[in-house]
Amino acid sequence: MAAPAPRILFIDNSNSFTKFALGSAERISTVRKLATRTLTASGIRAALKGWRFERVILCSVVPVMGDLLEKTLAPIPVLRVSSKLRLGIGIDYPKPARIGADRLANAAAAAALHGAPAIVVDFGTAVSFDILSTAGDYVGGVIAPGLEAMTDYLHQRTALLPKISLLEPPRAIGKSTKQAMLAGAVFGYRGLVRQILVELRRELGAPRNLKVVATGGYASLIAAGLPEIQTIRQDLTLQGLRIIHNLNPSASIAQAKVRTKTARRQRAR
Repeated sequence: MAAPAPRILFIDNSNSFTKFALGSAERISTVRKLATRTLTASGIRAALKGWRFERVILCSVVPVMGDLLEKTLAPIPVLRVSSKLRLGIGIDYPKPARIGADRLANAAAAAALHGAPAIVVDFGTAVSFDILSTAGDYVGGVIAPGLEAMTDYLHQRTALLPKISLLEPPRAIGKSTKQAMLAGAVFGYRGLVRQILVELRRELGAPRNLKVVATGGYASLIAAGLPEIQTIRQDLTLQGLRIIHNLNPSASIAQAKVRTKTARRQRAR
């Protein structure tokens, strides 16, 4: 009888939320999430209650929280995503170490699941565009303010504009302050995304087989009015973690050994 597949914990630690997913090398199964700002060791353990796993892969863009997650999960080795791992893509970028771990995971997932050339649009706290060339290389990206950040700024910086819940506007001409803000936010944001995609497509040489994949909290809302976006995958980052884990089966143990040696040297000083 074949041994059961190892259970893996996938963690996407972003600025707004931290997602925990239990799965295997083949699939993601159950997902739970916490607001990143509320993360504590006890909260992490509570979120993972009842789960059993042998391996962990972590994608973190909040270093202090990434460290907390790793410390809380000890002694299980944690594989942290970086440009030093096998990603299934090349990197044509001046300083690869500065590429966000979530962006690397998204690019790895896009390449494996949809092929290259590709653009990933991640509608998170910021909206990021990550580009894979025809050769399958990560070549850079674009970062713009997130949709919620823009509307919150209006509310915070003006006396009479309210905080709004983002949804599809009923029309372009608002019949109330909230409707006017919704129209400006959603239609205006689609314009921002569309123009960035136009420029990226031009710089890539306008390839006919370019795939545009959206992920993140507001992907469904904004992509609904953008035929330029062909695919929405809310689990793209988690799928990227699964793919990277499969490409680096022993790296978590190696990383853990390096961190242990470093910690010992620091204590000895």
